[in-house]
Amino acid sequence: MPQPLRLGSRYVQAVVYVRTLHIETRKGSGIPVMAHLTGVASLVMGEAGHVGFPVTEEMVIAALLHDAVEDHGGALRLKDIESNFGTSVARMVEGLSDTLADNPDAKEPWEERKRAYVERLKHEAPDVQLISAADKLYNARTILDDYRHIGPEVWARFKRGREQQLGYFRALLEVFKQSPSNRIVEELKRVVDQLEHISANEDRPTRNLSALGRARPTQRDPGPDPERAKS
Repeated sequence: MPQPLRLGSRYVQAVVYVRTLHIETRKGSGIPVMAHLTGVASLVMGEAGHVGFPVTEEMVIAALLHDAVEDHGGALRLKDIESNFGTSVARMVEGLSDTLADNPDAKEPWEERKRAYVERLKHEAPDVQLISAADKLYNARTILDDYRHIGPEVWARFKRGREQQLGYFRALLEVFKQSPSNRIVEELKRVVDQLEHISANEDRPTRNLSALGRARPTQRDPGPDPERAKS
């Protein structure tokens, strides 16, 4: 029998920590970011007993904190997380972050961050990969649901459009499938397939991550690199 997941005072501390830190709303909506953070943590908790390794309280805490470094302080925030929640949580949060820039307005270009994240994720531990998959599943589900309501306008919420977003999801799925499968990864593939299908009438071919930054969605020939937009 797998050891049951138990949440204690450190989990409560983490909820208070992120509630105080993340007061913003999700892109293009009035939904608090806390909905995303607790949703990702819930997906991770739901895999207890369904994956080949223990789902721990530290993993759930890292799921709650997974956006803290990217969006609120970079490397200094990571040090604060280590001080408050320990080295294991800090390791996972660092593995889930695509930048350590202190200023969220001075992040590296989108394509650079995403390529580096995908490459690094290949070598991350199973706990980090599971939390990452939960994060991407929550995001993909949200995009799919919003697409059903507002159509292609949903892509305007992001730094890059349909082609790049789907390419990023596909690149991540290529990484996840190199490890033993789990319910989150299987559901992520189903949702990405649905999103690609429902948006196919936009007449934009889906490219993998290596094509990001080489072509705008309206171009057939990749040609030279365009000037990268600021993140």
